[in-house]
Amino acid sequence: MSSITSISRTIHRYIDAPNQSITIDGVPFAYRELGPKTGVPIVLLNHWGAVLDNFDPRVVDALALHHRVIAIDYRGIGGSGGSAPLTVDEMTQDTIRLIRQMGLETVDLLGFSLGGFVAQDVALKAPGLVRKLILAGTGPAGGKGIDRVGRVSWPLILKGMLTLRDPKFYLFFTATANGRHAAKAFLARLKERKADRDKDVTPKVFLRQLKAITAWGRHAPQNLGALKIPVLIANGDNDIMVPTENSIDMAQRIAGAELVIYPDAGHGGIFQNHDAFSKTALTFLAA
Repeated sequence: MSSITSISRTIHRYIDAPNQSITIDGVPFAYRELGPKTGVPIVLLNHWGAVLDNFDPRVVDALALHHRVIAIDYRGIGGSGGSAPLTVDEMTQDTIRLIRQMGLETVDLLGFSLGGFVAQDVALKAPGLVRKLILAGTGPAGGKGIDRVGRVSWPLILKGMLTLRDPKFYLFFTATANGRHAAKAFLARLKERKADRDKDVTPKVFLRQLKAITAWGRHAPQNLGALKIPVLIANGDNDIMVPTENSIDMAQRIAGAELVIYPDAGHGGIFQNHDAFSKTALTFLAA
């Protein structure tokens, strides 16, 4: 059984998008929607520990000028109910069901980091559901260094606590002047929404998602050559969380994939270069 709570009016800015929910088998899944109601919608899948307020509003707003955009919370995250899955496959199955329960026959997917794992898996396990795929700051199953995300992240998470900074300041951006400036700007954008913010992630959920990420890093490689849809891959040239070489590897394994690597940028390269990325993504989606 499923039920949907939706808003009929068109929303043009992510900061104004109301919190909505769709209930599947008694579990509510939180989402926000904006942009025109016509055309193929683009579904946004986010990173480890992210809730709806962690999607970059500049990227979302740029996409929503031309596309219906749907940002979702995974099971057990933010406003969604249930327990956070321990595997990417469970997140994949939830995402497929959510898309279908919304009555969508075809979607585009933009997956960032953990969301990129899920986006790949959805495209492989539900052929025909995904029209175009955008993978940012992410890597394939069994990709190099993905099972070490926790070991890389914990020292910088602690550094964030000691310096009273959001850990993304250190994890998503380079330590250069350019990177630090971009980090401050990105984190300020995430605070622009003041009303009806999503629920924060609990430590338990954070750890459960990390187990799913670690398992993905130890997963047998998938046949990315089976993806016969257009794929755009983007990353910074110095991603310390999901090493940049994984983006290059995916591009080599997916026929016709488009690869964009931003200089002097890290895991959050698409946020540091949000204007350029948004233009590239819109061109890719329109082609």
